Amino acid sequence: MSPRPSIVSCLRCERGQASVELVGTLPAVLLVGLVVWQLALAGHAAWLCAHAARVAARAEAVHADPESAARSALPRSLRPGLTVERSGRTGAVRVEVAVPVPLDAVGSPARVGATVALKGA
Repeated sequence: MSPRPSIVSCLRCERGQASVELVGTLPAVLLVGLVVWQLALAGHAAWLCAHAARVAARAEAVHADPESAARSALPRSLRPGLTVERSGRTGAVRVEVAVPVPLDAVGSPARVGATVALKGA
């Protein structure tokens, strides 16, 4: 008959288990946090892009420069990737911006856009 291990010896063999589990799960938690932050940045960029498109459409309706109007409605961080397209027939204005990324070393692969046409313009 072999001796039964005591409770104390069983607890000793599990020392450091929580640390190992933390080290194992920490990268996954950080990755999920980074993805959630990127989705929040994309949503914010889309919201600001729609606002800039409305401002540009108003400027187009009064025969002002829609690109400078859209640029003034955006924060500095979104201005470098700004494109403004006008539709001469319908008076619609399309504004696109690059979605910012949390790590500046990587360029933004995604763009969001919004098109606005004022009725009666």
